[in-house]
Amino acid sequence: MKIRSHKDLLIYQKSFRAAMDIFHLSKSFPKEEMYSLTDQVRRSSRSVAANLAEAFRKRQYPRSFVAKLVDCECEAAETQVWLDFSVECNYLGHEEAARLTKEYDEIIAMALIMKLNPEQWKP
Repeated sequence: MKIRSHKDLLIYQKSFRAAMDIFHLSKSFPKEEMYSLTDQVRRSSRSVAANLAEAFRKRQYPRSFVAKLVDCECEAAETQVWLDFSVECNYLGHEEAARLTKEYDEIIAMALIMKLNPEQWKP
């Protein structure tokens, strides 16, 4: 299958789906967390997908492409930290958090592979 858009990338699909899972799960977080933990975990999870879209558009410039992929890795790791806080605060169950943390581990690994081979992604 020819990749024509960032939406065709498996890493984008996984990150978008994980961000939507977080959005739905975080609806049950306490209202006092709305402008703190809830906002932070939603922002960082969405940022992974957004940075992937930007990376895809910058792929003709290897350094810019790699920089955006680094941003993806960082945002994914940040999301994992917010998931840890969500568990410790008893807002999210261990199983759900473990599933999402594993998803973000896979996303980070995929970004790393892309980052190590930027020439492969040139249009």
